[in-house]
Amino acid sequence: MTRWLIGPALALCAVLLATCETAPPPTAPNDNGPRTHLIQVASNGWHTAIVVPAPALAATGLLPEAADFPGARFLEFGWGDRVYYPAKEKTLGMTLSAALIPTPAVMHMAGLAAAPKDSGSSREVVSVALTAAGFLNLVEALATEFERPAGGRAEPISRGLYPGSRFYNARGEFHLFNTCNTWTARMLRAAGVAISPSGIVTADGLMARLRTTRRAR
Repeated sequence: MTRWLIGPALALCAVLLATCETAPPPTAPNDNGPRTHLIQVASNGWHTAIVVPAPALAATGLLPEAADFPGARFLEFGWGDRVYYPAKEKTLGMTLSAALIPTPAVMHMAGLAAAPKDSGSSREVVSVALTAAGFLNLVEALATEFERPAGGRAEPISRGLYPGSRFYNARGEFHLFNTCNTWTARMLRAAGVAISPSGIVTADGLMARLRTTRRAR
């Protein structure tokens, strides 16, 4: 979503949702072990993505699409509107449709040679340490987000935003009350991170809550 098109709508929605925000729930019981897996959450100011070590993810055997990125050291996952997110030229009609009407979702997956915090990227990056159980839960949650009508491995539907990245059809519907940032929070919650998706609309809102969660640990 380009800021000048959808920023005001997101800001208004954030204000409306603020009245129903809840405090982050306590860490899941299975998240009490040593935190041995480091993931990252990257934000470019409007969209957030989850970055995980590729070898650790591949070792779970749960996400066959990882094979589309041989040699990648890290894998990035982002979720969004199926029409708007992949479009090179964003139109006002696309923006309003994505924001106001529940629309099918898409998954963006990219293979990275370096983690965002080490690559000189201008994106804000927050590192999150997970337990082995939490990491496995995260991969399981990510795997279930791919739309696989015939089962097995999902096929890419188009090129992605970066060289070598891909878009895949995803489950769920995108709208102002279920944005890419809500999705990121939901994935983190599945991993045992004490963060609630409730009330999260914008990237800034997610990153602020994530920083607070880390300080509270």
